[in-house]
Amino acid sequence: MRLLYLLAVYVAAPLHAAMLWIRARAARDPRALPLSQRFGFGSRIAGAPLWIHAASVGEMQPAAALVKALRARWPSLPILVTAFTPTGAARAAALGPEVTVRYLPYDLPGSVRRFLERTRPRIAIILETELWPTLYRQCRLRGTPLIIASARLSSRSAGRYRRFAALLHDTLLEAVVAAQSAQDAERFRAIGAEPAHTHVIGNLKFDCPLPPDIGVRGARLRERYAPARALWVAGSTHEGEEAAVIGAHRRVRAALPGALLVLAPRHPQRFEAVASLLAAQGMAYVRHSRSPEPADAADAAVVLLDTLGELLEFYAAADAAFVGGSLVPIGGHNLLEPAALGRPIATGPHQFNAEEVARLLLECGAARQVRDAGELAECMTGWLRDSGERSRAGAQGRAVVSAHRGALERLVALITPMLGAASR
Repeated sequence: MRLLYLLAVYVAAPLHAAMLWIRARAARDPRALPLSQRFGFGSRIAGAPLWIHAASVGEMQPAAALVKALRARWPSLPILVTAFTPTGAARAAALGPEVTVRYLPYDLPGSVRRFLERTRPRIAIILETELWPTLYRQCRLRGTPLIIASARLSSRSAGRYRRFAALLHDTLLEAVVAAQSAQDAERFRAIGAEPAHTHVIGNLKFDCPLPPDIGVRGARLRERYAPARALWVAGSTHEGEEAAVIGAHRRVRAALPGALLVLAPRHPQRFEAVASLLAAQGMAYVRHSRSPEPADAADAAVVLLDTLGELLEFYAAADAAFVGGSLVPIGGHNLLEPAALGRPIATGPHQFNAEEVARLLLECGAARQVRDAGELAECMTGWLRDSGERSRAGAQGRAVVSAHRGALERLVALITPMLGAASR
């Protein structure tokens, strides 16, 4: 099984590297480089760093909270943060100059050995659901403690992983699993995690603090784009969802003619395609990246959010939100950001990436599940018309977030003895 896995990675890694190189050249985007880091090359890091891996943007927010907590507890220890995607690496770079940022190497023996030899991490903290057999095995052979933090595993993924039970049992041997929920912990045990090393700590995303000035930033955006009209956001959308969202917005505007939609595709490479879709649908829109004048925005039905790192501000500006990756079988994206801001949330039926979070918000009425454009339009129209219902739903969301904080503190408590053992 291990040989078959390695053969697959040996085939996939050069293809992925070539794709990144072509994409970076076409977009003139240096974030996909240097590709050498993906094969384990890079300068040596002194001081045996605390290593945190957050694959992409979605994991980088809890990674930032963890970096802050670890730096407060161990201020003299260097910190290394790795990402797999260019957008994740860009977000990691914003954590500050004291944090070293690298790309995670491909899961090949040579690449992993070079990476570990150059970084020599004191402890490895892998966020959420990153299972890399070669990397985990090399950490074990080197005596590097490894913890899968805020670990989650959907029932769908667990079923797929069970087909590779022998490989995964070896992968998870000696790894500490700090799961988001009891269901996640049980699924990790079912694919090979040691019961004695598996714990339930909760979801780190509940502990991510909002920026202290987020209300002010949201108010500025509201004044700029919709000072006297209803505003809703469709965040982190995927192919197949934008058409449904545009269809829903047409119906919303039939009931509320001045309503404005902020449409935020999940991936930057899709900005142009979504702009073309809006034009083809005859939907008047402006692009946020081009800083439209207030008069231009006043005539628009849609703002295309074609920049990175501003979705949270638009949630703060909005009356209500739809969170994407959920009308199509992606698994859903972060519901906790709009919930923490007190915004009522619409979500599709595909929530297997964060089943427990979705369940909590749906059960208390902070979120509603919609299946298509018609149901999304009905949901948004109701909220945009009824400020009292919006406030009630938003307050429920805030209460859920507040009640489930504490995972970060429990994770640091779990890391402390492991870090002490690694330092000896």
